[in-house]
Amino acid sequence: MDVVRRNNITVTGNPAGPAVVLAHGFGCDQNMWRLTVPALARDHRVVLFDYVGSGRSDLTAFDEDRYSGLDGYAQDVVEVCQALDLREAAFVGHSVSAMTGVLAAALAPRHIGSLVMVAPSPRYLDDDGYRGGFSAWDIDELLHSLEANYLGWSAAMAPLTMGNPDRPELGEELTNSFCATDPDMARVFARTTFLSDSREDLKNVTVPTLILECAQDAIAPREVGAFVHRAIPGSKLVTLDATGHCPHLSAPAATNEAILTFLAARH
Repeated sequence: MDVVRRNNITVTGNPAGPAVVLAHGFGCDQNMWRLTVPALARDHRVVLFDYVGSGRSDLTAFDEDRYSGLDGYAQDVVEVCQALDLREAAFVGHSVSAMTGVLAAALAPRHIGSLVMVAPSPRYLDDDGYRGGFSAWDIDELLHSLEANYLGWSAAMAPLTMGNPDRPELGEELTNSFCATDPDMARVFARTTFLSDSREDLKNVTVPTLILECAQDAIAPREVGAFVHRAIPGSKLVTLDATGHCPHLSAPAATNEAILTFLAARH
């Protein structure tokens, strides 16, 4: 299996520096990190990739059974790390990829030495004593709308996710990213994302962890960040002065500063 081609792996930055793996969220690809890469590249070996079914990955490698759970995506991460022989890399995961990183770190502790969780959510669905941000009706409606009219869903969901009405170009970019994803593969990834529950996995995190939340986020409200922070002993929680679910695009300077400060302290 050619993992480099399968996941469209790109390696840039300082080849002698510590490795940082950047993992995109649902409906996105590695291009979403373009404002973060320059900040990391001078001192770090930066690894980017696309999950199978996203971006320029090998779509023929898509397996619905494998990617119907986060474990399949976590296995992708492990295989990317193995293909590059990464040791104690920092894994930066956006949104659902934050939880993928948690699973991958447990599977391959030799490869992943720290986690940066950007707008994470271990469960999007509200539960007793837990606010994930979505009711059961919300999730059912979201998935039904996606499956019935993916392009229409993308046009409506992307601006809400980005959360920056004063910068409509960001919402348009995310819409285009959603629309570039194969609808059938997006359906599988969406169900995996919005129906997952990784809360119990958080207690298994033993590596240094930074949690980045936004001051206002319609997808992952601040109660979620507080929950993740409490669940991971020794983790650090930083609230960015940012709106929306994609601070690496809407507030790149603040996001990059927080990541670099964390990485500098680690090394």
